[in-house]
Amino acid sequence: AEDIKFRHTMTGADTIRDVDQFGHMNNSVYFSLYDLAKTTYIKDVFGSADWSKLAIVVANINANFFMPVFFSDHLVIETAVDIWGIEFYLLQRAVTTDTHEVKCECRTVMVGYDLATKDELISEDYKKAICRYEEKTLEELSKTEIVIDFLCC
Repeated sequence: AEDIKFRHTMTGADTIRDVDQFGHMNNSVYFSLYDLAKTTYIKDVFGSADWSKLAIVVANINANFFMPVFFSDHLVIETAVDIWGIEFYLLQRAVTTDTHEVKCECRTVMVGYDLATKDELISEDYKKAICRYEEKTLEELSKTEIVIDFLCC
């Protein structure tokens, strides 16, 4: 993931409110942060898309927890995207703002779903929007960096 450019960031500084008996942030909080960052990414990339025609749903989600996050830590959630056919893959990570340590990494498979035809798809317009945001061509985004990482973990 070191060679992947994370263009989207979302602060998570004030969200650590659920800790376990050791003072570590509860793992479920990571998923809440990743979900909020995913939603923010989609809104930032697609703007005011017509969500009555297309749904983007999570098909799979996996996380690797590397180091605990404590109540005093300040986090940012970084997001990058890779496109593969009808799916796109989000790679997200929780990073401390002071030491830049990656505390957790999450891989999510998202599928576009046409609500009228019931077909799985990501429209060309949405692919172009992702390309513009990520500042890459579709060919560059279709490389298997995230996909291979996802399948190996």
